[in-house]
Amino acid sequence: MKILVTGTAGFIGFHLAGALAARGDDVVGMDNLNSYYDVDLKYARLAASGIHKDGLGKGSVVTSKKYPNYRFALLDLLDSEELHRMFERERFDAVCHLAAQAGVRFSIENPGVYIDANVTGFLNILEACRRSGTGHLVFASSSSVYGLNEKMPFSTSDNADHPVSLYGATKKCDELMAHTYSHLFDIPATGLRFFTVYGPWGRPDMAPILFARSIAGGKPINVFNNGDMSRDFTFIDDIVDGVIRVIDRPPRGNPSWNGAIPDPAGSKAPYKIYNIGLGAPVSLLDFIHALEERLGKKAVKNFMPMQPGDVLATYADVSDLAEEVGYTPSTTLESGLDRFVSWFRDYYG
Repeated sequence: MKILVTGTAGFIGFHLAGALAARGDDVVGMDNLNSYYDVDLKYARLAASGIHKDGLGKGSVVTSKKYPNYRFALLDLLDSEELHRMFERERFDAVCHLAAQAGVRFSIENPGVYIDANVTGFLNILEACRRSGTGHLVFASSSSVYGLNEKMPFSTSDNADHPVSLYGATKKCDELMAHTYSHLFDIPATGLRFFTVYGPWGRPDMAPILFARSIAGGKPINVFNNGDMSRDFTFIDDIVDGVIRVIDRPPRGNPSWNGAIPDPAGSKAPYKIYNIGLGAPVSLLDFIHALEERLGKKAVKNFMPMQPGDVLATYADVSDLAEEVGYTPSTTLESGLDRFVSWFRDYYG
């Protein structure tokens, strides 16, 4: 297939583009290379994919030296005219939209950035898919949409209408917008609620790298809610496998869907929402201890209260994803952290 992956200088997008190219798909990647976190890490990811910064420029398309079937474009989601031109030129069979403004706490202080990237940017993707007749749109949602939900594990059959961060609210908005376009224009659309993803080339604003860098450097780490938190840590390889399985299976709509008792995860339209995680949450203190063992140093813990926008726990029910596409995450925390720390030592020295 010819597949567009947005956000390919990002953590998940980098891994996904490489996996799709390796299996033989015609991959087009795009990213705006913004400075929310270290741009050098984004360039390093692209270089590892065979995309070198020397050839990058607005409007340029660079072919990978590692994968001849992978091309990269420096392009912003808000540039709707150039985006539409690319869609008309390429005629994608599928789009996997991963580009977004990430970060829960950052959204509290910079709300406009999230509306621009996650709402207006996503609208531009939807319009481009509509105009060009894209066969399947897969888009990144987030476990953050669950917000104040307390029933565990989080299930896509439960309502998720009480997010506690603007980031979570924009992702819920994306789900609603996608359903509208699926209903009105018959666009097959699948939303994936990602849980805490970690692994090599991860984001430096997330706990694994924040903790690892501080532990290795002998600096204190901030442990929120005094450590009484848990996350459904999921290794990147399992995530990529699940995303590819979803790309290959466009939703067809559920003719027995009942508007009197509506299932939030489906529709009569070709629309579906899945959780994608490990389904086995780990306490934050256990995660820190596992990192300490691999780094050979004790963490200096700075215990702090709960932060605005945070939730106590995340725990994914992935049973429908397992049943419908064969998703079987298998990487243990021990194995995943071994690989993460090996990359961390190599990249950060």
